[in-house]
Amino acid sequence: MKFKFLIVFFLIVTVSGKAQVKITNDSILSEKKIEIQVIARVQKDKILLRWAVNDPLAWKKLNKYGYLLERYTVTRDNKTLEKPEKLVLGKVVKPEALEAWEKIIEINDEAAIVAQALYGENFAVTGADNLQSIINLSEETQQRFTFALYTADKDFQIAKKAGLGFEDLSPKQNEKYIYRILSNVPDTEMKIAYGGVFVGLKEYEPLPKPMDFTAHFTDSSTMLSWNFKILAHEYGSYYIERSSDKKTFKRITDKPYTSLNQQNSNNNRIFYIDSIANNISYSYRIQGISAFGELSPYSEIVTGKSKAILKFVPHLTVKEFKDDTTVNLIWEFPEEGSNEISGFELNRSDNDDSNYKTVIKNISPKSRNVVFNKLSSTNYFTLTAIGKNGNNRTSFPMLVQPVDSIPPAQPIGLKGVIDSLGVVKLTWTHNKEKDLLGYRIYKANNPDEEYSQVTVSPSEPNTFEDKVVVKTLNSKVYYKIIAVDYRYNMSVFSEPLILKKPDLIPPASPAFTKYEIKDGSVFLEWANSSSEDVAVHQLYRKENDQKDWALVFETKNKEEKFQDKNVKDGSLYKYAIFAKDDSNLVSNPSPGVNLLVPKYSVMPSVKGFFAQANKTTNTIDLSWEYSNNEVDSFEIYKASDKDALQLIQIVVGKTKRLSDPTITINTTYKYGIRAVFKDGRTSKMDFFTIKF
Repeated sequence: MKFKFLIVFFLIVTVSGKAQVKITNDSILSEKKIEIQVIARVQKDKILLRWAVNDPLAWKKLNKYGYLLERYTVTRDNKTLEKPEKLVLGKVVKPEALEAWEKIIEINDEAAIVAQALYGENFAVTGADNLQSIINLSEETQQRFTFALYTADKDFQIAKKAGLGFEDLSPKQNEKYIYRILSNVPDTEMKIAYGGVFVGLKEYEPLPKPMDFTAHFTDSSTMLSWNFKILAHEYGSYYIERSSDKKTFKRITDKPYTSLNQQNSNNNRIFYIDSIANNISYSYRIQGISAFGELSPYSEIVTGKSKAILKFVPHLTVKEFKDDTTVNLIWEFPEEGSNEISGFELNRSDNDDSNYKTVIKNISPKSRNVVFNKLSSTNYFTLTAIGKNGNNRTSFPMLVQPVDSIPPAQPIGLKGVIDSLGVVKLTWTHNKEKDLLGYRIYKANNPDEEYSQVTVSPSEPNTFEDKVVVKTLNSKVYYKIIAVDYRYNMSVFSEPLILKKPDLIPPASPAFTKYEIKDGSVFLEWANSSSEDVAVHQLYRKENDQKDWALVFETKNKEEKFQDKNVKDGSLYKYAIFAKDDSNLVSNPSPGVNLLVPKYSVMPSVKGFFAQANKTTNTIDLSWEYSNNEVDSFEIYKASDKDALQLIQIVVGKTKRLSDPTITINTTYKYGIRAVFKDGRTSKMDFFTIKF
């Protein structure tokens, strides 16, 4: 027999089901790993298996050679067996022969699709809506493979006939098994990795009810929707049922309904629109279909009734003021709509929000105006047409305000405090105007800058709470308020309120600008702190290795220099200056200054300084004696008849001799020597005169 079917439906290219432990042969690696994927469904007394290969050509070969189905008993009575017990459940599991399909295809369209995919001479696929966007009519093997897997997902009996499913009727409650599905295709033709699951009867769980099922009833239709992502691992499609008495439900779709039956597939919800009659109560429920063809429990029932929408909407167009409290409102409404309504209702609110209250009822359906005589300073009106069938339509709001151009009086009595956390609490005397809407609060950080509004809308009470940042350079904050009436007439600003912030920020640090050591004293100059609230500047000093600082100078005025006369030669001093504000907060210290006061006393002159002319070497040889071990170096000076005294050589402290080759015959030379000590002191100069 040859099958030729034209298949028109939506499909999903997936094998869905409850997640299990998947076992694969990891030694088979290629650019695309071809493998058999397996899922299982545990029932009370049996285990159902479903599998599929992930490649169309491999599926075709497996249909020829079949699958090898093995079961390994791994645990018994909660103990792992030393050696799993192997049982071959099927040596060659493959699609049933063509003859076995002939009877079932006459009564089962799904079976006809799979039979056509397996044995049909050709396989043509057409469709409308989303079908062409889902399948691009690729090669025929891909089409057969895709349709066969999808159809097998919806009917487990067909999956078994197609060699893609198996029922294990012999499992035991105290055992757990590994099921392996292996390929019988020779490796020389194609390498296909096996797949498997690890499962036992104790893992049985009943199927869950579909969740989040809702219905939205509109004119002559119902929008049904449910979140299919929540149970996507359980159900791939659904049946939808409807009842008009909440007892007898009938399916309203011939085929199971999936997310691919809708244009927008980027949503977690499935939507279905059902056309129904108005004013009749309908109930709905859905039932999920698992990959093993099991039907889930029914969802919760949703019930509702559609109503015809009133076609016409009133439109407020004109407001005619009679006096300050009375207005005549005029609207438009088509005459042909008068027979569909029982009348109108006028609604009022103080604000343009949903808090409207009906102020006039039972307005004739023929009327096109109404007079309202209890106006406030601000009024929002809407008009509702009352439909005879219970459907109402309401106009857009209209703002009605009697004339009022007199602003409230200037607010007075503005006071406030700031706590240590920066919370500001303002109070003032409440205005006495009856149409007072509230107050607007303004703030500034400096007295000369423009004040900015800190309230979004007028605040009714005569108190306000604000928050300021305490740790800023601005020590004060400034507030003003204005009063606003219902016509949004605004008063003049109140007198400004100046609040001093809690002082939590130490002053900025002063900085040294100049220092020098002169005549045995240390001279220091600095730049005072830039902070406005500084009370005093304090200069501290540490001598040599002292641990504690000592206060040596304090000034409350603008002095920025100090002469420290109380210093010792050869001592090391460290200076730091601090600023203290009127809240007794002390700044960080200035960068420190370290100064070594040199020793200024003059040491005795070098003894034994002597110069002798050496005619052999044409030099003048100098020699001297000095036994002090603290000498760092000797400075040698020279003068002549023509040249003034100048330094010609510095030698280390251990040197006692020096030859001067830069001489001229018949010239008188004067030599001087001075010792320089390690602590910076120098000796007196000693001289010797010689003629060469």
